[in-house]
Amino acid sequence: MTARERDTTAAKIEVETFPDHQIIRQPNPLRRAVKRVAENPADDPVARAEKALDGLSDEFEGWMRQECERLAAAHAAILKKGLNRTAQDELFRAAHDIKGAAATFGYPMAAAAADSLCRIMEHAPDFATVPNELIAHHVNAIQAIVREHRRFGVASVADELSRKLRGVADEYLTAVNQDRPEHLELILGPSIIPAE
Repeated sequence: MTARERDTTAAKIEVETFPDHQIIRQPNPLRRAVKRVAENPADDPVARAEKALDGLSDEFEGWMRQECERLAAAHAAILKKGLNRTAQDELFRAAHDIKGAAATFGYPMAAAAADSLCRIMEHAPDFATVPNELIAHHVNAIQAIVREHRRFGVASVADELSRKLRGVADEYLTAVNQDRPEHLELILGPSIIPAE
């Protein structure tokens, strides 16, 4: 900015004086930095994004299967080598990734079961004391829902399975968190995963 431009800008400052205060209005120097372009009604960014997503949709099944394999491998590592922080974190990340990607990848029914598993891991006071069967049921349910998602009638079975898993998880978490009332409120709250 040259000295001349600064002087011009300073001259455009407006001061409005009142008995008890002043209002100073400065010009917006960023207006010169913004380039105005004509609106192009043919350009729809949402349509472009959907088209790009459709182009990737052939990959979704493979990606979801990889996420399920990652979940199963994390669970198998815990069973084989025992629980440690790294193994627990990997199991949580795998379940959380499935919960987040399931709807986008076309597997919305797997999100509820993955959400239930994440809730157990987040709210159990000591993950080492969580019954392995509870974790195994969640892992197996997620894998079955992904594997069988195209079969006729699987939606109602998956929905019922996810509801039962959530119920069992809620019962367990309620029992182990009796001395942690702040967690009970979170545990007994509704799921943020939309019902299909």
